[in-house]
Amino acid sequence: MIPIPTRNSIRARRPVLPAPPDHALVVENLVKVYDRAGAAGGRRALDDVTMAVPRGAIFALLGPNGAGKSTLINILAGLTVKTAGRASIWGVDIDAAPRQARAAIGVVPQELNIDPFFTPRETLELQAGLFGVPPSERRTAEILDLIDLTDKAGAYARTLSGGMRRRLLIGKALVHAPPVLILDEPTAGVDIELRQRLWDNVRELNRAGMTILLTTHYLEEAEQLCDWIAIINHGRLIAAEPKATILARLDQKDVVATVRQDLSDWPLPAALVALAARVVDRHRLRISYRPREIPVQGILAALTGAGLDLVDIATHESDLEDIFLDLTRGAAPPPAP
Repeated sequence: MIPIPTRNSIRARRPVLPAPPDHALVVENLVKVYDRAGAAGGRRALDDVTMAVPRGAIFALLGPNGAGKSTLINILAGLTVKTAGRASIWGVDIDAAPRQARAAIGVVPQELNIDPFFTPRETLELQAGLFGVPPSERRTAEILDLIDLTDKAGAYARTLSGGMRRRLLIGKALVHAPPVLILDEPTAGVDIELRQRLWDNVRELNRAGMTILLTTHYLEEAEQLCDWIAIINHGRLIAAEPKATILARLDQKDVVATVRQDLSDWPLPAALVALAARVVDRHRLRISYRPREIPVQGILAALTGAGLDLVDIATHESDLEDIFLDLTRGAAPPPAP
């Protein structure tokens, strides 16, 4: 397990920032329109997005490709200029005090943007200098230990493996001890072992007091790791709630019954028609139901009452993927301005 700085260590070296707010990130009515040269209107990448990330949360931002996730992150990081709305980081408005706001976050991009001819030690020293961290306050050795690259501190970055480079990106984002860490698809294209290792590091940083905002395409990963989830589609925020709340949106389960009879030409009795039972194949039936409305005992009674010889019963609960697909399916993009 990779050691991390203690909460007191992180706070002691943190740039001067306001007292910890209730919400680490706040976005209000955010709009971003990319103008099209020589054409009327433009592409609306963000459309009136409002959300708040609680301090100390691991907050997932989910959405299909092109939904606006990276645009939102780039606005927070100061890399993209918003069209309208406001945003604050650790209580600091990104327009009123951009340098102070930028000092409150560390950003881990999806791309491996590391100079191949710099060593990890040189990379961290340079990044700390860019943030104005005095040499006496730099934590290069501590961060190299944190990202498990002490033994590679003097090696050229071009000789590092993909996983080592990914960890070096996290190290770059931590040189100025930000209270908020933003990760854009941090496990894209990495193997299962490295993915698990990265998420262990994220959990440890969060336990040390850091607020985490991440985007990911791995819905199961977000469901297991995060305690808040937001879903964005076509630039519109369609959900931003605690994980337990958003998982409760679809109070639905499926029962799949495997039977000995051949169901090819079997007429469904009225009791099963009332439950909207569907024949899946020759030997399986599927019934979708809401536990608060229909007890599973009633479904089993209807199956046995129909004279079916049950071989197996399997249940499926709605998960984050089901909810994600349900909320994003068929949503139309916002009109051009």
